Amino acid sequence: MNNSQTLLLLEDEPLILMDLEFAAEDCGCNVLCAATTKSALDIIEQHGDNIDAAVLDVSLADGHTCFPVAHQLKRLGIPFILHSGDLDRHNERIRTLEAARISKPAPVEMVIATALEQICVRD
Repeated sequence: MNNSQTLLLLEDEPLILMDLEFAAEDCGCNVLCAATTKSALDIIEQHGDNIDAAVLDVSLADGHTCFPVAHQLKRLGIPFILHSGDLDRHNERIRTLEAARISKPAPVEMVIATALEQICVRD
């Protein structure tokens, strides 16, 4: 595994985002963090060519979701996983994204490992 993978993390809970960021860095990854759909889309616009995979929280603050980000990643061929505490609420819509799903709470090391596995599947 190439240890210079770049992961986009979209998570609106600061402590979870920090834990994911540290776990990704412990794996040698470069990390791009976003707490909102808009900031994630901005990161993709600026760094899309360098993003290898993403971890997306489904439900974000103020009723927003990761779906616009997921659709943009799909268009660019960037693999992602969904990491959410309310997968059931979005169940049918989530299935259309055809992405691995991990329910919260989950060990952050497992979340990051699953995201990195998506890179291998893509290649």
